Amino acid sequence: MEDYLQGCRAALQESRHLHVVLGNEACDLDSMVSALALAFYLTKTNEAEEVFIPVLNIKRSELPLRGDNVFFLQKIQIPETILIFRDEIDLHALHQAGQLTLILVDHHVLPNDAALEEAIVEVLDHRPIEQKHCPLCHVCVELVGSCATLVAERILQGAPEILDRQTAALLHGTIILDCVNMDIKIGKATPKDNEYVEKLEALFPDLPKRNDIFDFLQKAKFDVSGLTTEQILRKDQKTIHRQGTKVAISAVYMDLEAFLQRPNLLADLSAFCQAHSYDALVAMTIFFNAHNEPVRQLAIFCPHVALRMMICEVLERSHSPPLKLTPVPNTHPNLQAYLQGNTQVSRKKLLPLLQEALSTYFDSTKIPSGQPETVGVSREQADKDLDRAGHALISGLSQDEEDPPLPPTPMNSLVDECPLDQGLPKLSAEAVFEKCSQISLSQSTTASLLNK
Repeated sequence: MEDYLQGCRAALQESRHLHVVLGNEACDLDSMVSALALAFYLTKTNEAEEVFIPVLNIKRSELPLRGDNVFFLQKIQIPETILIFRDEIDLHALHQAGQLTLILVDHHVLPNDAALEEAIVEVLDHRPIEQKHCPLCHVCVELVGSCATLVAERILQGAPEILDRQTAALLHGTIILDCVNMDIKIGKATPKDNEYVEKLEALFPDLPKRNDIFDFLQKAKFDVSGLTTEQILRKDQKTIHRQGTKVAISAVYMDLEAFLQRPNLLADLSAFCQAHSYDALVAMTIFFNAHNEPVRQLAIFCPHVALRMMICEVLERSHSPPLKLTPVPNTHPNLQAYLQGNTQVSRKKLLPLLQEALSTYFDSTKIPSGQPETVGVSREQADKDLDRAGHALISGLSQDEEDPPLPPTPMNSLVDECPLDQGLPKLSAEAVFEKCSQISLSQSTTASLLNK
């Protein structure tokens, strides 16, 4: 694999038609490994001896945000320097020159590159097809837990002799991570995922044990050591918009106290908000304490006093769901911190609170975006407006419900009545944490009852 990737970078220097295998814009581990392994297979098996080049669909500077990708590349001993990133190849110029053939893996839609759709000749994906946007080419879609499973299937059915241990290890670890260690209770692994993990293990008995590789990769996904404050905030971030106002909501995988003690924190937070035109930032810190109990905390940073007051007051008053917030003293101006007593309220459940609060508050106060203070509105009037926003928000969230349970293990192909016609569950780091939180709390409750 390493020698092949070195050859890919050399091929970029030549003036020739390029065959590019492009992963999705998230560039998670499944997308990265699927692109690398599929391009490797296509290069080794095409009769014309053409080189197929895997391209990671992010800027090179964004790779450190994907801790599990970085860790796995190091473990498999593939240097990051030989990989090709999206900002290192001009796909649009190649297409305009008639020198691009594009193969999509782990996605089938190009939301930000519609002009490249004409260059697509093949799609390999494991999520349901969006019929309105599906390319007019050969499309292979099968609802399995990991796209790497489909790549492993193609290699083992088409040319098993080319599979080396390095490529097998990449596919094996990725399938295990994507399928949550093949856990039957989670239900993400399909029979085909299990089949190809077993086949890879049979061919290469010295592959790492499943529990070990899953634990290593899962830990790496949560690891933020070595990241800058901006990278920590961008690692797992969502954004909401209301009336020209933008609020960033970041999941931060560390203790709030450690986060608040980062050097130059206020300057970094201000620079982050200014660089991305955010009016406010809400950071939800997430970690497990020494007793393996989940802990969530909140930090609200906002230089605009009225906006910060609104966000804090609405979150403090929320009863549906109740956050059970306890203020945490801190010396940082423009920042309010809280311990969150109700650890079952995830960021996903926090988003509706912020969305409705912004909409209601700005409808009533008409504060122009970017104004640091409330002008022409008395504190008494502002409090009344906040009350109205809070009451309207709470009544508007009366139907807030828990996340639906994970669906059963899906069938192997895209057929009628498949239980996953709407796609596989997206198990982000935040989602995995929430599931672990629920399991931990359930076990704690059971233990408490047994001890009584």
